[in-house]
This record gives sequence, C-alpha cells and structure tokens, in this order.
Amino acid sequence: MFLKVFYNIINLTSRRTLAMEVSTNKTIKEGPAVISLVAEKVFYNPVQEFNRDLSILVLNVFSKDYKAEKNAQAQKKAQNKSIDSTIEFAEKNEVEFTLLEALSATGLRSIRYAKEVADITKIVANDISMQAVQTMKVNFEQNQVSHMVEVSHDDACMLMYKHKHPSERFSAIDLDPYGCPSIFLDAAVQSVQDGGLLLVTATDMAVLAGNSPETCYSKYGAISLKTKCCHEMALRILLQCIEKHANRYSRYIVPLLSISADFYIRIFVKIYTGAIHCKKTTSKLAMVYQCVGCDNMTLQPLGGFKSNPTEKNPNQMKGFLPTGPVVGEHCVNCNQKHHLGGPIWTAPIHEPVFVSRVLAELSSERHCLGTRDRIEGVLSMVREELHDVPLYYSMDRLVGRVHLETMPMLLMRSAILNAGYKVSYSHASKMSIKTTAPAQFIWDIVRTWERTHPVKPARLEADPVARHILSRAVASPVELSCRADANPESRRCGALRFQYNPAPHWGPGARAILNIGEEKMSKALRNQNKNLKKKSQKRQHSEGENEVRKKITLEQQLTNDNGCN
Repeated sequence: MFLKVFYNIINLTSRRTLAMEVSTNKTIKEGPAVISLVAEKVFYNPVQEFNRDLSILVLNVFSKDYKAEKNAQAQKKAQNKSIDSTIEFAEKNEVEFTLLEALSATGLRSIRYAKEVADITKIVANDISMQAVQTMKVNFEQNQVSHMVEVSHDDACMLMYKHKHPSERFSAIDLDPYGCPSIFLDAAVQSVQDGGLLLVTATDMAVLAGNSPETCYSKYGAISLKTKCCHEMALRILLQCIEKHANRYSRYIVPLLSISADFYIRIFVKIYTGAIHCKKTTSKLAMVYQCVGCDNMTLQPLGGFKSNPTEKNPNQMKGFLPTGPVVGEHCVNCNQKHHLGGPIWTAPIHEPVFVSRVLAELSSERHCLGTRDRIEGVLSMVREELHDVPLYYSMDRLVGRVHLETMPMLLMRSAILNAGYKVSYSHASKMSIKTTAPAQFIWDIVRTWERTHPVKPARLEADPVARHILSRAVASPVELSCRADANPESRRCGALRFQYNPAPHWGPGARAILNIGEEKMSKALRNQNKNLKKKSQKRQHSEGENEVRKKITLEQQLTNDNGCN
C-alpha cells in the first residue's frame, strides 16, 4: 500500500509537469517576422539573430550580382545567334532566384528572407521533423508568405540530391545545422547553380578549435591545432572542406565573406564549375607547423603555380610541387619541436569589394536590423584585415609566453609599421596581430620591450623556453614610438567591433528543443549547482516518503479503532 500511494503521488506530479510543458506556446518577434512555437521540440536560438541579419544583407547584395551575371551570360549567347533573339530575351525572360533553407526548424529564417530580400523568387523551407513542418506551416500563414515559401518534409541531403541537375539547382542554399555541416556538403555543392551562393554555419567549435583533432579530421579532413588563432583556423578548415567536396565534381569555391562570431562560424562562398580551376586548389591549401614552445605558425603549401610561357600562350602557368619541410627539427625562435596540422585554406577568405557593398547595403533605410551596430563594426574590421595573410599572432600569448608585462597594442602595431611591414587586427580576436612581418621580427619587438620591462629572474630560471627566447640578440632595429596610423579607423570611430556575451547562459543550445524562457533552461543553466539540486531532491523525496508513512500509519490506526468499535 505504501508503494502504491507513493507512485500515485509521483505520477500525478509528472502528469502536471508534462501538461505544463505541452501547453507552452511562445511567440517570438524578430525583424518583421512573428512566429509561434506551437510544437514542443522545435529548435530556436535567439543569439543567432546576428547570423540571420548578416545573411539577409549578403543575400540582398548577392542576388543583384547573380541576376546581372546570368543576364549577361544569356545575352551573350543570344547575341551569337541574332539581334532579334537578344530583344526577345530581354522582354520575356527574367532570371529566377530560388533559395533552399535545408534545415528550417521554426521557419523564421525563411520568413525573414521572404520579407527582407528583394530579389528572391521562391524559397523552399525543409525539415525532417514533422513537428517542425507543422510549426512552419502555421508561421508562414501567420506571416502571409505562403505564396513565396514552399514547405518540404524530407531528409536535407536527399532533397538536395533530387535537385542536382543543372536545370533544377538552387541559386542559393543555406545550411545552418546543429553542430557539424560536413554531412550536407557533398549534396550541397552539387545542388547550387553555377555562380550560386552557399551559406554554411558550423557550431562545433570545440572540434574545429583543437580540442579534438582526430574528430576534426574525421569530420572535416583536417587536423585542428590548439592555438590562439584557432577561430580563423576554424574558418580555413571549413573552407578547405567545402573546396574538397566541390573539387570531386569539377567545381570550386570563391569565398565572399567568412565570419567567426560568438559560438559559431559563418561562411558565404560562390560555387563555380571549371576543371582547370580545380587544379589550382593545391596552391590554396597548406599544412601548418605549430611550435609547441612559442606557438609560432609556419605554412607548408601543398602546391604552387609558376609562369611557363609558350609561343601560343605567353601567360601560361604550370603547377609544381614545393620542396619541404619549411621548418627544421627545432624552432629557430625557441628551440622546441613542432606539431603538424591542416591542411587549411590559405587563399583570401573575404572579398573586400563585396564586403564594402554589404556595408553600403546596411545603410539602406529599408533594413530594420536588431544587430545593425554589431554588423557595421565586424564588417569594418573585416574590410581592414590583411586578406593575403593567413592566421595571426596574439598579444597575450606573445608577452605571456616570456612572462612579460603586457605591451600596449598600439605600441606593437606602431613598431611593426615603423619597420615597413603591414599590420591589422583580425575580426576573430581583440588581441590579434595579423602582419606581414616575419616571426623573428615580432620576437625582436618583444625582446626590445623586455629591456625596459625586465622579467623577474626567478621566472626565467623556471622556464627554459622563455629564457632561450629572451637570451637571443635583437637581429633587426626596433623603433618603439607610437604613430597615428597604428590606430585603425574602426577603433577610432568607436565601432562595436567585439560583442559582449549577448545573453546570460548563451551558446549553441540543446538539439531540437525549445530554447527560450526560464521554463526551458539551457544546459549550462540546468547544470549549475546540480549537486545541490540532487541533494535537495533527495531530501524532498525523503520528506515525501515520511508523509506517506504517516498517512499509512494513521489509516491503519483508524482501521484498528473501527475494528475494535
């Protein structure tokens, strides 16, 4: 009887909790879109509003370029036939811009694309979850975009494979999965039109940032390294992964914009077809030697191209294999050994002209974006980056490795500029130093700074690597005098370059759950003081058991009394 009463209490509590969860119905407003989360297990993450806002701007700029490019190609073909066909094409034909959101969840992104991207003709919103599909249908009707958005209930890869024929390909495909996107890339690179756009998000930053290099290799085909420039390396690992998938089908990528933000990376690349361009891929990839002592990064290209003129083609180029390795057994700076990572993408990860046009689109009055200031700050930094310099140094790592007092960033940048080298920040880190200066000169600056800010002898005695670095002579003259151009424009104008945590307990969220509101806490919040919670639950259970025992004892006493009477 005791167990029966106890289980009844537990089951009643569980049913009340379940009823409360099922009745949960959240309404969310983002930009001009208003959505309702009518299903229990549909994913939504408010922190990625920056991702969605940026994607809207990029698509507005890209769609104009795409239509202009397709019109130019069609008119050129028509001109080769006759002038009349050119006029007929201009009057009767219009280039369609179709977009696939392969993993739609609530449909919020598709709604915003339909309302805020001017040149979109049709959107296909797909999800494998029936709950998500039902939620999307309600939201599309509510936002009056059903005439533009087609709902699809299918596996994302299978849907893209069905559209790999050139006549059925999408103008743009948006992949925003939970975690790693690599399982969708093979289908995606085949399903994008020639000159189309592929938008890819990856949230498994622990894998890409070096915490699990063997997992990174199995997912992305590259070894990640644990280094201060891991966020840019994550971008370059994903780019090489997309290029690898594209090359299998005689296609190649042209990066337009690559962003590291919050807990994810976001990449925008154009896909083209051309077997001859695929041969140039090896010149865009490199292995990375990372010194285990000073963290210096040295690139070993997988291939290269050199001039090979002939009478018929004076501009002909010929591929070659570079010699290696580019480093010795020990690092020249600290006499330590190296780790080997990669391959990574070493060609530019942004197109400066395109970035400038996205910034111009941001100033348009028709866009009402919640993260406008942040987008302006990040894109301003991206435009200032040295686009032909892969990876970067980190100021805290440089001075911290030799136990020095922190050097002012503007002083370091001034010393590099005074020596005739280029320098910039990276949008991925506020302590970044992206420069054309060799590693030896960077350490010369650190050694020069140490002369006026000496390290405590006890620290050097306990650290042979720091002692070896600082004991070397300064090979190049270093001028530590500040200059005005060391302060970039984005910093002078006070742009929001680096965002603080956008929300408490923010992060990628849990897979396929409703991730808003206090009653739907994130994993980080749920795990806080979990041991104390367990103890409290045990205490409540024991108190509940005691109450049940008291009731049972009371009932038995009443029964005995009635029997006696």
